[in-house]
Amino acid sequence: MPKVILQSELTCPECGHKKMETMPTDACQWFYECKQCQTLLKPKAGDCCVYCSYGSVPCPPIQLAPESKGKGDCCGA
Repeated sequence: MPKVILQSELTCPECGHKKMETMPTDACQWFYECKQCQTLLKPKAGDCCVYCSYGSVPCPPIQLAPESKGKGDCCGA
């Protein structure tokens, strides 16, 4: 089993603020509020969570299924 990276740096598309966060392993995170401008981030079309859309590392389920290339059925999406 590959090693899963749990730290991902989220970048707000509105203000460019970056914040290192720990990804949950038991659920996808569909919403994230930017700590600087308070924009509510939501996954882009085709992505399962905010980490796959705005993070430096995709979420754990996607890391464990690299053939999905960040798309497809993750966390019930």
